[in-house]
Order: sequence, then C-alpha cells, then structure tokens
Amino acid sequence: MKRQQKEPNTIAKKQEEKIDYEVYCQYTRVWIPDPEDVWRAAEIIKDYTEGEPILYLKLEDETPLEYRIGPKDNALPFLRNPDILVGENDLTALSYLHEPAVLHNLKVRFTESNHIYTYCGIVLVAINPYEQLQIYGEEVINAYSGQNMGDMDPHIFAVAEEAYKQMARDERNQSIIVSGESGAGKTVSAKYAMRFFATVGGSANDTNVEEKVLASSPIMEAIGNAKTTRNDNSSRFGKYIQIGFDRSYHIIGANMRTYLLEKSRVVFQAEDERNYHIFYQLCASASLPEFKDLALTSAEDFIFTSQGENIFIEGVNDAEDFEKTREAFTLLGVNDSNQSSIFRIIASILHLGNVEICSERDGDSCHILKNDPHLAHFCQLLGVELEQMEHWLCHRKLVTTSETYVKNMSRKQAANARDALAKHIYAHMFDWIVEYVNKSLHTSSKQHSFIGVLDIYGFETFEINSFEQFCINYANEKLQQQFNQHVFKLEQEEYIKEQIPWTLIDFYDNQPCIDVIEAKLGILDLLDEECKVPKGTDQNWCQKLYDRLSSSVHFQKPRMSNTSFIVIHFADKVEYQCDGFLEKNRDTVYEEQINILKASKFQLVADLFQDTNKDSSISTSSSSKSSRVNVRASKPTPKVPNKEHRKTVGHQFRSSLQLLMETLNATTPHYVRCIKPNDKKEAFSFESRRAVQQLRACGVLETIRISAAGYPSRWTYPDFFNRYRVLMKKSDMTVGDKKLVCRNLLETLVKDPDKFQFGKTKIFFRAGQVAYLEKLRADKFRSACIKIQKTVRGWLQRVRYQKIRKSAINLQRYGRGYMARRYAEQLRLTRAALICQKQYRMVRERRDYLRVRQAVVTIQAFTRGMLTRRIFQEFLLDHKAMIIQKHVRGWLTRRKFRRARNAAITIQCAYRRMRAKRELKQLKIEARSAQHLKKLNTGMENKIVQLQRKMDDQTNDLKTQNEQLVVAKASLGSEVNKLQKELEMMRSRQGDGSQLTSLQDELEKLRAELQEAHTHMKKLEEKHSNEKMGLEQRVEELDRENSMLKSEKEEMNRRILHHSKSTEDQESSASQSVGRVQAELDDERQSYQNLLREFSRLEQRYDNLQEAKFQPGHKRNNSTQSSLESDSNYPSISTSELGDTDDAIQLVEEMGVEKAAMDIGVFMKLQKRVRELEQERKRLQVNLEKMEDQVNCKGIEPKTTSEQESEDLAYSSLKRQELESENKKLKNDLNELRKAIADRASQNSSSNELQDGYNLLFGQLKAANEELEVRKEEVLILRTQIVSAAHQKEETTNHIETNNVPEWTNSKKPIDKEEAVSAYHGLCESKKLLEAQLQSQARKHEDELAAFNTQIELLKDDIEKKQEMLNHTMSLSPEAQVEYSVQQEITRLTNDNLDLKELVEKLEKNERKLKKQLRIYMKKVPDLEVSLTASSQPTKAKPQLTRQVTVQRREKDFEGMLEYYKEDEALLVKTLITDMKPNAVSATVPCLPAYILFMCIRHADYINDDQKVHSLLTSNINAIKKVLKKNNNDFEMTSFWLANTSRLLHCLKQYSGDEAFMTQNTAKQNEHCLKNFDLAEYRQVLSDLSIQIYQQLIKVAEHMMQPMIVSAMLESESIPSLAGVKPMGYRNRSSSMDGEGPGSYTLEALIKQLGQFHSVMGEHGLDPEIASQVVRQLFYSINAVTLNNLLLRKDVCSWSTGMQLRYNISQMEEWLRGKNLHQSGAVVNIEPVIQAAQLLQVKKKTSQDAEAICSLCTSLTMQQIVKILNLYTPLNEFEERVTVSFIRNIQNRLKDRNDVPMLLVDTKHTFPVLFPYTPSALSLETLHIPANLSLDFLTRV
Repeated sequence: MKRQQKEPNTIAKKQEEKIDYEVYCQYTRVWIPDPEDVWRAAEIIKDYTEGEPILYLKLEDETPLEYRIGPKDNALPFLRNPDILVGENDLTALSYLHEPAVLHNLKVRFTESNHIYTYCGIVLVAINPYEQLQIYGEEVINAYSGQNMGDMDPHIFAVAEEAYKQMARDERNQSIIVSGESGAGKTVSAKYAMRFFATVGGSANDTNVEEKVLASSPIMEAIGNAKTTRNDNSSRFGKYIQIGFDRSYHIIGANMRTYLLEKSRVVFQAEDERNYHIFYQLCASASLPEFKDLALTSAEDFIFTSQGENIFIEGVNDAEDFEKTREAFTLLGVNDSNQSSIFRIIASILHLGNVEICSERDGDSCHILKNDPHLAHFCQLLGVELEQMEHWLCHRKLVTTSETYVKNMSRKQAANARDALAKHIYAHMFDWIVEYVNKSLHTSSKQHSFIGVLDIYGFETFEINSFEQFCINYANEKLQQQFNQHVFKLEQEEYIKEQIPWTLIDFYDNQPCIDVIEAKLGILDLLDEECKVPKGTDQNWCQKLYDRLSSSVHFQKPRMSNTSFIVIHFADKVEYQCDGFLEKNRDTVYEEQINILKASKFQLVADLFQDTNKDSSISTSSSSKSSRVNVRASKPTPKVPNKEHRKTVGHQFRSSLQLLMETLNATTPHYVRCIKPNDKKEAFSFESRRAVQQLRACGVLETIRISAAGYPSRWTYPDFFNRYRVLMKKSDMTVGDKKLVCRNLLETLVKDPDKFQFGKTKIFFRAGQVAYLEKLRADKFRSACIKIQKTVRGWLQRVRYQKIRKSAINLQRYGRGYMARRYAEQLRLTRAALICQKQYRMVRERRDYLRVRQAVVTIQAFTRGMLTRRIFQEFLLDHKAMIIQKHVRGWLTRRKFRRARNAAITIQCAYRRMRAKRELKQLKIEARSAQHLKKLNTGMENKIVQLQRKMDDQTNDLKTQNEQLVVAKASLGSEVNKLQKELEMMRSRQGDGSQLTSLQDELEKLRAELQEAHTHMKKLEEKHSNEKMGLEQRVEELDRENSMLKSEKEEMNRRILHHSKSTEDQESSASQSVGRVQAELDDERQSYQNLLREFSRLEQRYDNLQEAKFQPGHKRNNSTQSSLESDSNYPSISTSELGDTDDAIQLVEEMGVEKAAMDIGVFMKLQKRVRELEQERKRLQVNLEKMEDQVNCKGIEPKTTSEQESEDLAYSSLKRQELESENKKLKNDLNELRKAIADRASQNSSSNELQDGYNLLFGQLKAANEELEVRKEEVLILRTQIVSAAHQKEETTNHIETNNVPEWTNSKKPIDKEEAVSAYHGLCESKKLLEAQLQSQARKHEDELAAFNTQIELLKDDIEKKQEMLNHTMSLSPEAQVEYSVQQEITRLTNDNLDLKELVEKLEKNERKLKKQLRIYMKKVPDLEVSLTASSQPTKAKPQLTRQVTVQRREKDFEGMLEYYKEDEALLVKTLITDMKPNAVSATVPCLPAYILFMCIRHADYINDDQKVHSLLTSNINAIKKVLKKNNNDFEMTSFWLANTSRLLHCLKQYSGDEAFMTQNTAKQNEHCLKNFDLAEYRQVLSDLSIQIYQQLIKVAEHMMQPMIVSAMLESESIPSLAGVKPMGYRNRSSSMDGEGPGSYTLEALIKQLGQFHSVMGEHGLDPEIASQVVRQLFYSINAVTLNNLLLRKDVCSWSTGMQLRYNISQMEEWLRGKNLHQSGAVVNIEPVIQAAQLLQVKKKTSQDAEAICSLCTSLTMQQIVKILNLYTPLNEFEERVTVSFIRNIQNRLKDRNDVPMLLVDTKHTFPVLFPYTPSALSLETLHIPANLSLDFLTRV
C-alpha cells in the first residue's frame, strides 16, 4: 500500500497518465468548471488535436465558448458519461468516475427521480429531502429483509440488512457509521437503522428489548438535541449504540456510549437557536397539576431558553413530545419518583439562570438580592440550604498548604461560576440518564455478537470555530483514516479474489494531520500542559502552537490574527479561535457548590455528584496576595487531588475516541454519509456548491478516486455477453464457452491490453472503457437503424411511385370516359327533342278526341242508369213481400212442432218412469244376492276363492246343523202349531204385521241415505270440478299477468339497454358502494380474524413460556382443571362453562361489572347464558303458537262420531298386525332366498352364472313383494268389512230377539230372514265403502286444493313483489331505474350462479366419491377372485359363503356410530390425530378421521354421556393444536387438518338437528342427527380453530413461495434474449453476495409449486371454496412481493421487464383457467402488477399518453405510478427517459384521486376467510374403515 499526501481539491481532478486525444472529437460532451454551479455541461464542436491551446465548445444554451488549455490555464475537461448511465444506483457503475459525474448523478437522482439514497461503492450517500417520505414503513422493512444489497434500490434498510446478514454469516461484529454535518439527517438515519434491527431481530421472549431500544431515541433527542440554524433537531453529542444479539440473532440488549456533549448550549444559544428540547417541553407542560411545584412559566421568561429569541419550531408541539418522552421513560423502567427528580433538576437549572447577581461598588465583590424567588425555587427543587448556596455563588474558597481563604468574586466571575454550575448539573444529569438507559437495556444473557450504530457529528466549519469544532474535526480525521484504509482493503481483496495483478494505488493518508493534533507536543498535549499552568491563558497557549508547529504543512498561522490558528484537514482549511479553549478544556466548577449539592435531601441529586472529582477538575488555583479574606489556619491541610481526577476534556475525548476506533477496527464497518442539499431547508432543492463541499469532506470522492485508479468497471461474463453480443460475429456465437467469446471480442475491439483484465468470474475495465464499448454498441445499432431506415424508405418511395402511376392512369381513364359520356349525352338530347315533339303533337290530338268521346259516354251512362233504377225498384217490392210471407209461414210451422214435441216428451217421461220402476225392483232383487257383492269386490278373485272355500266348509257345517234342526223341528212341530194358534189370536188383537213394516221402513231409510250419499258425492265432484276449473282459470289469469309482466320486464330491459350508455357513472358508483359495503364486511371479518391470530400468537407465546418455566421439573395440573382451558383459544369451553352459567352471574355480582367486563371468561359465560335464554324464549313462543293453532282447529272441526273412531282404530290395529306378520314372512323369505343364492353359488362354477341367478331371484323377490303389498291392502279392507259386518249382525240379531219372533213366521207376507239380513249388510258395506272412497277423495281434493291455494299464494306474493318492484321502478328517475334494475339483475344472476355452483360442487364431490369407491373396489377384486375360486370347491366354501352373508346382514344394520371405552380415548386421539399421516388415508374417503371422530361423538350423544362428549371434543381440539404446532412448516399436514377440522365442523352442523342445516340431508342422514346435546359452542371453537389453521396454511405457503416470487416473476427470462443488461456498480459485485444469492427459480417452478398446493388441498378433500380462497391469498402475496420489488428496484423498471412480466402473468392466468379458479378473485388481486407491466410498456411522451396512463392504472396509487415512472430505465440510447414535465403532468391529473398515501403493498395483509356450509352426501353407515388404521378397539353400532 502506497500513501500519498495531496491537496483535497486536486484529488478528484487527477487525469490518467495516458490521455486519449481521439475521444476529444466533435459532438463529444464534457464538463467544465463553473463558479456558480461548480461544473457545467458543454459539447465539443470541433475536433481537438494534441497541443492546440483552445478547445472549441458549445454550452447547453447554444452559447459558443473557447476553452483555453495549457499547463498554466486548464487541463482537458472531464468527459461526460452516456445518458444511459445517468441516474445509476451506484456511482461506481459510471464509466467516467470523477467529481462532476458524481455530482450530476446525485443531482439527477435527487431532483428528478426523488431518490435520496445512492451507493458509492461501500458508502451509502443519503441526501436530506426535508420532507416526510413513505419509504420507511414495515412493508419496506419486509421487502428489504433477506435481500442482497445490490438487488434492491439503495436504502438505509439495505445497509442494515447487509450488516445483519454479515453478522450471521461471518460471525463477526458489525458497525454502521453514520456521519454528516448538522442538518444532514444523521439522527434519522441511525434511528431507521435501529428500527430495522428491532423489526427483523425482535426478541424471542416477552422482554420487548427492541421496543426499549427504540424508546431510548425520544429520550436522547429530548436531552441531547436542539435547534440550530442548520437543523431543527440537531444532535449536540455523539453516540455509539451497541445492539446485542444472541446465537439465534435476536436482540437481547443494548448499550450506549456518548461523546462530547455541548454543555455550553445550556447557558448560551446563538440567534435563532434553542436550548435542548427538554427545557421547552417541560415549560410547555408546566400547567399540568403534577408540575405546579416546579414554578415554571413560559420558556420566554427564562434566560437559558430565550437567548435565541425564538422558542418555537414550526410543526413541532413540545407538549406532545414531552408526553412521548415521559412514555419512553416509563417504558425504560424509570419510576415516577425518579422522573419527578429529573424534571426538578431541569427546572432548577432554568431558575438558576434567572438568579440575578448584583455588583458591589468596589467592583470586586457581588451579592444576590434577598428573597430572590428563583434562587429560592432552585434551592427548594434541589433540596439544598438557601443561605449556603447564596453565599457560595458569590464567594469561592482558596486552599493553600497552610491556610484556607474565602475570596469574594466579581459579578462576572460569579455569573461564570453560576453558568459553570448549571452546565455541570446538566452534564451529570445527562450521564445519569444514559447510565440508567444502559442499565435498563442490559441483559443477563450471554451476548453472541453485536451491531453498533455510530451517530457522530460530521466535519464542521463556521465563521467562528472553537473547542467543540476542533474536537469534532479531530474525530472526523480519525474516522476518515479508518475509512480510507477499509476501502483500500476491500479493493485489494477483490483483486486478489479475481486473481488480477495487484498494483499499488495511491490514496490520501491523513496521518500527518492527526499527528499534529494528538502526537507528543501536539495541539492537545500543549493544551493540557497550558491548563496545568496556574496562570495559563489562551494567548500563551496559542503562542506555543506557533513556536512548536509552524514547521508542519498541516498547521498555519493566520496573517491578521495572533489568537487563532489554522489546521489543514482532509476536507478543508479551518481557522480556530483560541478564546475559551483552556476554560472548556478544564471544565472548572467550584467544589463548595458541589458539596452543597452532595448534601441534598433528595437522594438522586446527591447521587449525581458523589463521584464528581473523578469527572471534572476542581479549581484549586492559588489566590493572589491582595485578596486574602477570613484566614482559617485551623483546618487540616487538604489532600492533593490525584492525577486521574485532573483529566481534561481533551484528554477524556482522546481516550474515548481511541476506544471507539479500537471498537470500529474490530468490527466490519458500513458507511452512511448524510448530505445536506441546501441551507434553506427546502424540499428536494439541490445546491451544487454545498453538496460538493460535503462530498469532499465525507470521503465519497476519495472512494471514487481509489476505484478509478484501478479497474472501476466490472462485468460478469454472462452479463457482458448479453449486453455486447451485438458486436460479435455470427461465427463467434457458435462457440459454446462464453468466457472465450468475451475474451476474443475484447481483444478485437480494444487493442490496448492494459485497458481490461480477465478475472475468474468478471471482466475488469479501466475508466472510460465501458463508455467506449457503449459507443461501439450504439454505433452498431445506429448503422443497423440506418440500414433499416434505408430499406424502409426505399420501399415507401416505391409504394408512393406506384400509387402516383396508378392515380395517373385512373385520371386518364376517367377523363376519356367523361368526354365520351358528354358526346353520347349530346346525341341523346337531340334524339330526345325529336321524340318530344312527336309525342306532344300526338297528345294534343288525342286529347281533343278523348274530350268528345267522354261527353258521349257520359250521356249514355245517365240514360242507362235511369232505366236500371226503375227496374230495381220493382224487383225490390217483390222481394219484401216474399220475406214477410216466409216469416209468417215459419212461425206457424214452429208453433205446431213445439206442441208435438211436448206431447212426445210427456209420453217418454211416463214410459221411462215405468222402466225405471222395473229396473229399481230388479236392482233391489239383485242387491239381495251375493252376485252383487262379487261385483263390488272385483279384483279380489283369489281372496274370494279362499273365502268361498271357508264358506263351503261352513255350508257343510250348516247342513249338518240343518239336519239337526230338522229333527228338532219335527219334534217341535207340535209346539209350532200351538204357537201359530196363539199367534193368530194375538194378531187379531194387535193388528197386521207392524214389525215387518218397521223393518221395511228401515230398509227404505237406508236406501234414502245411500241415495243421499250418492247425491253428496256428486255434489262434491261438481264442487271439486268447479273449484278446479276456477283454479285453472285463475292460473291462466296469473299466467297472462305473468306474461304481461314479462313483456313489461322486456320493455324495461330494452329501456335499460337504451339508457345504459348514460348510466355508466351510476353503475360504477353502485359497484363502488357495493364494494365499500363488502370491504367493510371484509374489514370486520379481518379485524376479528386478526384478533384471533393475535390471540393465537399470545397463546403460543404463553405455551413457550410455560414450557420454559416448567422445563427443569414436572408439575402436576389440578385434576379439576380442564385441559381445554390451557390449550383452547376460547376459555368459555371449559367444563364449568359448558354447564350451568349461574356461577358466571354470581361471579359478575362479586367482581363488579367493570372488572367482569375485563375478564373474557366471565364475558363469554354471560354471553352464552343470554344466548341460551333467548333460544328458550323462542322455543316457548313457538310451542305457544302451535297450541293456540291446535285449539282453534279443534274448535272449528266437527266432532267425529264414536263409530268412525272405533272403525279407524280397528283398521289401524288390523293393519299393524298384518304388517308385523307380513314383515316376519318377508324376513323368512329373504333368508330363504339368500340361502338359495348361497347354495346355487356353491354349485355354480362361474361368477357370471352366479350373478345372473342372483339377478333373476332378486327380480322375482321384488315382484313378489309388490304383489304382496297389493294383496295386503285388499285383505285389510275385507277384514275391516267383515268385522263391521259382524258388529252389525250382532246388533241386528239382538234387535230381532228383543221383538216377538212369531211375527216373522206367521205374517201374511212371509219374507226370507236371511235374505233381508244379507241385503241389509250389503247396503251397510256399500255405504261404508262409499264413505271411505268419498273421504279419500275428499282428502285428496283438499290436498290438491291446499296445494293450489299455496301455489296461488306464492304467485300472488310473486306478483305483488313484481308489482312493487315495477311501481318502485316507475317512480324512480331513468338513471335510478337503470341502477335499480341492474342491482336486481345482479342479485338474480348471483343466486343462479350460486345454485349452479353448488350443483357443480355436488357433482364433483359425487365424482370424487365414486372414484374413491372404484379404487376401493378395484383393490377388493383380487379378494373376490380368490373367494370365487374357493367357492368352486364343494363342501368347503359353503360355510364360508354363509359367514360372509351373515356379515353383510350385520353391516346393513350399522347405524353409523362407533363405540369406544373411556380408557381408549387417549389411544383414539393418538391413532387418529397425533400419529396420523396424510398418506395413510390417501386411498380412502377424504376427511376420514373427521368422519370417524364424529361417529364416536354420535355414539356418546346416543348414550347421553355429556362427560364423554366434552372430553372427546376437548382432547381432539388440543391434539390438533399440538400436531399443528409440531408441524408448523408442513403444508401437507396443515392442509390435511384444515380439511378434517372444517369437515368435522360441517358434520356438527349437518347432524345438529337445526332445520337450517338439514335442507340437503337425506332421510337416513336426518335419522343420524344428534339427539341429546347442542354443540353450538364447540362449533364456534372449531370455526376459530379452522381460521387459525387457515392462517397457518397461508403462512406456510407464503414462506415456501417467498424466495421464488421475485426470481420467477421479474428475473427469469421466460421469453429468451428479451431482457437487457446494464452496467452494474460495486454493490452487485459485493462480497456479501458471493455464493449466497437466491436460487434461480423459473416461472414454471412457481406454477408447479402452486399446482402442488392445489393438488394437495384437493386430495385432502378441502372444500373448493376454501381452496379458492387460499389461491386468492397466494396470488395477493405474489402481487405484493412482485410489485414491492418492482417499486424498489431500478434495474427491473424497463420495457423488456414489462414484456416479461405480462407474459408471466398470462401464464398464471392460464393456470387459473386450467384449474377452474378464474372466478376465485385471484386475477383481481394481481391487477396492480398487470397495470404496472402495462405502464412500463406504454408511451410516455404526450398529454394523450398521460391521459391514457391515468385511465389505465386504476389499481395503482399515485405514489406507485410516479415511482415507476421515476424508476423507468432505458436499456439503450434509443429509448428515452421519462421527462420530469410528464411526471408532473401525471401528478396533476391524479391529485384529485382519493388514494391511500401508500407506496408499497402490505405483504402481511390477509383476506378474511369464509367457511361456507357444505354438507356431505356420504352416509355414515356406508363408511369403510381401513384395517391399517388399527382401530380394532372401536365397535360398530
């Protein structure tokens, strides 16, 4: 390493040893010096040759200039970089590295693109924008976290991330050195760096160390920052903060070191400056009650705060800042007592400044006014004696070896001593606060590494420079030396790593200047020596400097002053005034005043000054002989102070600076240089003179010079090949080795081998060579463009010539045609004239002829008409007479016909009545016969045959009985004769046959009733038909009205279409309102789910703490405590809370409402109790309404007769008995059939025959069952008739027996008794049959009538709704009508879409289920083949088949429940949840564990075991949580349990018994509903658990995709050879990127990953709606990450990137369409990226382009659009940059937008998830449990 000392101003102007004069040709652009703008752009207008004295230039305003060149004038001007390199992120990427290029690049980036950060090698240059920028949010931190430094745009976060990564990778401590002059933004930059570390490396536990580190900033700003003329928040001290990290690189603590507090500001401020902020903050809050004792008023009333004459800062509220300061004190653990003590000390300093010291007459002494209020307040606030303080403020003690003197002080001396005391108090308070902050940030954990942030003052030079500026510039000299050495070291490492020959580079070494300051007998040594002299003065010290250091080149004596000196620093010459150096170096304060403070009654005040002798030297100067007063020789001789106690400020500062340098040298430094662009604090205003001064002072230009001395431009081989392959020949492209191709190309293009070097991975270029290559590339493109233009212009000229020739030919043709047409027209006119003459003459003659002819014809017509009318009148009279005759004759004939017809009708009626009587008599006879009954019971032949057989048997019995009766009759004949005689005697007495008459009357009544029944039936039929006709007419009317409404609707639709163009704005407003409502709903869901996520995070943290707490030993939980209380998210699901909630109410009464409201458990209990009471109230209300309806119905319905009730009961009992018997028969038949099937299967040899036989028998069985049902109904009806007939027979027999029997036998008209009884019974049976038919028909008619009424009501409601809609629509304005109709149509389409979507989902589910079953059956095929093979063996397979049939018989009785023992619950949870692997159930029904768990829950509900239900659900939920916690990075496991948890939730809803969830259930599923328990609370818990699993699933998926998104979407070349490459700077070759860059992912890899996610979710049976929401969220993440990187990377904002991005997005959309996810909302989420890609490709020149951009980019905010336009980078010279005026035009057009002021997209945003209810079509009894699950302990119920 070679060091060289140079003047700073000549460093940047050094030229290369070999000057290439050829580049100074016409049109070359250069930089020339300018007194105002430092550098000015110009263009060479004439080629320059070596030796010419004048260079002819043209300025930018076209002004010519003759620039003189020579040894005495100027050197050749600096060359300008190509426009394509202007605005680069890294200054080292510039081809020409010099001061004007650096200054111009910074100015362009700052003023035009508003970029405040720029890299300069390893240095980050930060320019203060004097404006709040939205580039420091958490989204920006997340975007820079994990990124390489050169991948993103320059930012303070990039430097912080680089330091964090190097600390983790290299296991080496890091430092970030932030420097710059006052007002440049050092404090803000350091604050943002610490914020980055706090966010990225947050503490792993709940100590919140990162918050405490950030909280130290407002405290240090309050006590250490002040307003200066250059900065409103200037740090008046330096600080070095070490942030400690553990081995996991989480923050565990911090430590702060401060340097050189500006104590003089406490007592003095220049004009327009302020004291430290804490004084003004305390005064602004003086009105608070707790500060009444401080006796403070406005800051204007105190001398120490009013010397600057302006106590306010624009835009700053001191009272609010004071609240932040107090909050920071509290967060750091400073209790209220210490805070009040601090504020008392600060207030006491203000009062001390207002203590008025009055001079005595002699001028050598002074005094303080009695009852001075400020002194009293000072002593009261500090707790010291008033008299002592008053005395020692005006006196001082002088101690000699033998005596002690008390000396009076003059007014000036006393005032100086008072100010020194105030500074001393403030300095000690400052040190105490810093020490307390360090104590609160200290940690007991072992620190693994640290990152230090140094916020120190930059190089300062003012009109009057004193001791403070000297120390500041001394520190900057040391830092600059360390910076130069580090830059040189990095350059050397780069060369060695790439195996480039290392050459010595000259760089400026400021060690001689440092020696002048700190070497032996240097400035600081001489200053300390002068301070030891009793009567040392500043003038004596200055004279010693002149004598000792005049020989040094870095020290000068001013010509016009003997009290100042000049030090030539690395940045500039600085003149220091010697006045005050000794006093400030001594930092003198009187011991007596300190002793008074030590005796304070306040402990904090006393503690501040216990070690005061260690920190400052106490004045012990001997007194003069003339000022002896009050000699006290009795005191002992004091001890001489130790040398350590006499350390001066300069010595302390040098020691602390040396310690700082040792710390920095032991770390890897990172540099941030802050630049102040102007002194007026104007936003984005750049003053070149001020900027270049700071650039020279902060070492940026030295970095440039070191880089330019070697090979500053560096390209990787692939980038160089892609950029400059246009310069290669076609033969070179065939070589496969790109390194060899690049080597051959460079050796061809650049003849001088010293201009470049080939490294291992890069090519190194000298300064200017990249510009030369860019020129060759541009020339190549230019020649190609010229050739293209030549060809295109030739083609255009040929096309133009052909058009002209064709036009000439067309003109000639049309001209000749026109002439020919004119000649033909003339001939045509001549001929026409002749024809006209001929025709005119003919017409004239013909007109005369026609006139005469018309007159003759008219006369003939009138004559003939008169004759014809006469003849017509005669015919008319004859016709009328004929009509009269016709009508009279017809009337006579009709009257005769009616008489004859009436007579015939009378005869017919009489005859028909006679025929009817005969038929009636015949019917009566037939009614008595059994044949009639056969007719009535047609269709029952088989049963009648059976009954006939029974009747035959009974007939035989009857014959035997008759024979017995004949014998008995013969024996009783005599008795009959006797009885006949008696009967005749009685007849004579009683009359003739009254009994028979009554029986006949009864028969007549029955016949009348039968007739009435027939009549009633006919009436009912007529009424039904009439009602049916009326309903049909009503339906027709409704159809007509419906058609009319449809026509009106169509008319409205036509009107809507007609007005659609004028209502686009209203539609957009409507859609926006809907969007707002939806957004509000989503926000509510989002807030709830965010709270849930936060609760889950806190619960996780609690679990971690519990594990950490109980890790050493084991602690047994309380047996009464539910496990759910510790693991579940909702405390309301404990055992006590699931039971009675009276305890909760009692707890509220005991705790009070306010405390109970803060207890979430009590709150949830009360909420559950209120919900239960509300449900109970609703249930009672419904029951009451039902009872009232039943009472009303009972009051209205007529009471049925007891006879009908008995018949119904009889019918029901008979039917039940018959069904039971038939059921037994069917079971027996079924068993026989199965046995027969089994026997036949054992006999058959092939499975086909078995299947055919089975099908045949099954068909026969089905037919038999149908026939059996028919016969069963017939038998029931017959049995009912027989029973009723038996009852009637008994009644009739009893009735006959009660009367006198002889009346029947001895009547005059004997009647057959059996025939009469059978006729009576037949009539009764007919009556009952008719009544039954009538009742069934009536019920049927009533049902139809009710259905029709319901349909009518529905149609009425529909019509009323449509009428209301129509009326409402007609009452609106046309625009509102359109909007309303559109909303209705949208609603209808949405409902239809949802229905169709549900149908599709059901079909898909059925398809998946069938596929699963098919796979299962395919697996069972081999087993079936084996069984069939075994069945072919006789006598062996038969028992086996019988057993299989028996198993199937039991399977059919399976009710979908699984029973387990209580002790097997842990095994069940372990098997189904803890040890479950997704691939174990991959070939079964999706979500099988959820179904199994629910079947277990069903059985626990079935046996009414609430403890079992509670225990099972609780253990399941906790086990799922533990599995997810264990596999928190496994997407497959998370997806598996999300699907199962949601399915278990759906099962709890589907089988809950709630009608809202049972609409799609089958009858069998409704039978499986829960019977005893309402698990609504658990449904809520499972819903919340599903949300947590969903959020974990999104987190895992995003974590897996995160490293792929940027590479796949922005960096991979999906379209080959499209992306361009630009020159890159130092950051893209930084060592931090070597070997650890992200993998090169392609778009195919990203799409493949998405496909894997989707397929995994589909295989696990996750609901399609949830899967679509997952895809939607992932696409949002892709959009956010891509757009954020696009907004933070200048290198990807180009046209080619826009093309690549659009292609990639189209591929993503194609994937969505292929997966049928295009309607999931994912495309909407990537709309911002789509518009950003379009923005990169559209034209950006005219106002029309601006208008198009504003209408195109609706999803991008104004900040994002402007940022992309600012970042847009042309990849070659033929593209144009976006002008500033165009960007301003865009901003003006978009300023009315109500966009959220957001630059980056929130990558942490999560859409609220919706879990739609999707019932399962799977029946629980059909579920098959695989044997590999080892669930043998479960019993199927």
